[in-house]
Amino acid sequence: MRGFSKAIITGNLTRDPELRTTPNGASVCSFSVAVNRVYRDSNGDQKEDVSFIDCSAWGKLGEMINQYAKKGSGVLVSGRLDQRSWEDKTTGQKRSRVEIVVEDFNFTGGGARDNGGSSNNFEPTDSTPSSDIPDDIPDEEIDLSDVPF
Repeated sequence: MRGFSKAIITGNLTRDPELRTTPNGASVCSFSVAVNRVYRDSNGDQKEDVSFIDCSAWGKLGEMINQYAKKGSGVLVSGRLDQRSWEDKTTGQKRSRVEIVVEDFNFTGGGARDNGGSSNNFEPTDSTPSSDIPDDIPDEEIDLSDVPF
């Protein structure tokens, strides 16, 4: 039987993304997302919990995340889970880490880089053809109460 691994999270970046290049020239961007959860305990009291999820994005996707995201950015991340294992050089103990290898990434509008108050974090670059950018997008915020689902 073949296995399947898919994770989808939404939250805020806990730090600025970190871009590095591997010895073979591949670029990889590392970042962490804080995912908040609200629940009720056995007494019915509302509690909050937060999980910190490590993520890595390779190639152009990682370069774009590094360019446009920053600490506090609201994001939705999907990808596969990956477990890495190694031996700690100082203690000799075996260590492991599970992270999301990012396959898709979207900004959700929270804490984005300051770009004039807009929640759209991707700004056109000189290489973006102007014909690809719609000119009929309103500048005002969208009222989500009008969304029918």
